[in-house]
Amino acid sequence: MLRRVLGQTLGFVGYTIQYGCIAHCAFEYIGEFVVCSGPSMEPTIVNHDVVFSERMSRHLFKIQKGDIVIAKSPFDPNMNICKRVIGLEGDKICTSAPSDLFKTHTYVPKGHIWLEGDNLKNSTDSRSYGPIPYALIRGRVCLKLWPPHSFGTLSESPTQRIIKSPSDSDSD
Repeated sequence: MLRRVLGQTLGFVGYTIQYGCIAHCAFEYIGEFVVCSGPSMEPTIVNHDVVFSERMSRHLFKIQKGDIVIAKSPFDPNMNICKRVIGLEGDKICTSAPSDLFKTHTYVPKGHIWLEGDNLKNSTDSRSYGPIPYALIRGRVCLKLWPPHSFGTLSESPTQRIIKSPSDSDSD
């Protein structure tokens, strides 16, 4: 009887380890479900929306302007942020407010991206902390899952701050 109980216990532990490894690989290389909080992406994503963030775009360097990404916070590595990509490396970004008389610009350095929330008045983003390293990107948000009435792909940026360069239109 002891042998049977020990065999069943070891079998259960083995299956648990196998399924744990499969789940880890799925969440690390395929994607994950994310519950978003905070007002920075309103109206596109509101508090407690559930989205699916896929990881393949990050690994294949296929993140584009206009994509919404989940990234590690540059201030707190235990926290994730959800923002829209406004600029890629080499892009010139206007950092001044629309009402400013004199416009200021910055360039996104190599290996970095410029992120902004859709709710510009209530978002801490690259306008505060500058461009973030590409390595902080966790995944690209490709689908809103919850609430059910807003299920589907995500809309374009309501801020009109994404400027396509001539090289962007060549790849379309």
